[in-house]
Amino acid sequence: MKKIPATLIFSMLMFVSLAQKAPDAILGTWVTSEGNCKIEVYKQSDEFKAKIVWLKQDKNGVSDYMDVKNPDPALRSRKLLGMDVVQGLHYDQDENEYVDGVIYDARNGKKWNSVAWLTDDSLLKVKGYWVFKFLSQTSTFKRG
Repeated sequence: MKKIPATLIFSMLMFVSLAQKAPDAILGTWVTSEGNCKIEVYKQSDEFKAKIVWLKQDKNGVSDYMDVKNPDPALRSRKLLGMDVVQGLHYDQDENEYVDGVIYDARNGKKWNSVAWLTDDSLLKVKGYWVFKFLSQTSTFKRG
């Protein structure tokens, strides 16, 4: 019987290990490219979510923003800080991206379908779109 070289076995184990960890690479704290907001991406069951963990103060020193543009009047007094703004993302291994999410845009009180992915230069891209992905807006985040 032929023996399999130890380096081949080690390489295969490392590959399997890295492949299994890939979905969780999105976890952690991310800062918008403008530097005015930090989100924390976390996992709950098999769903990835993101919540606001920091907001930059405005020129009057206010950083305790409320959800004033929410279409539901009962929710307009809730704080943005700590609020989930992305929900429902699931990792698609074939596409190497996070799909089937919903993103809430507090600037206008609207919810959009969303997908997210990590770039080769370690940036997080989150695309919010309406029906078709070409009707979209993409936000960029860096680790922070």
